[in-house]
Amino acid sequence: MDWFPIVAGTFKVLALGTGMFFAIKWHYDQGPKEMDKRALLRAGGKVAAVFMLSLLGLVLVTFVLARRLGLDLTFP
Repeated sequence: MDWFPIVAGTFKVLALGTGMFFAIKWHYDQGPKEMDKRALLRAGGKVAAVFMLSLLGLVLVTFVLARRLGLDLTFP
């Protein structure tokens, strides 16, 4: 049984490495595409806003759940 983690870990590294190689190669082969800088900034801003709202929602849900479970959330 001691050999299983070695074989499984090696397979995992090889599979993920192969997948990363082909993903990078595919993106590189797509070639450069012209993008409008305003559209790129707008899209980046939307992604950042959605991320921050999701993070805020997760924090609020965590605190509400912790209070309902009776956990002590005070700082020392």
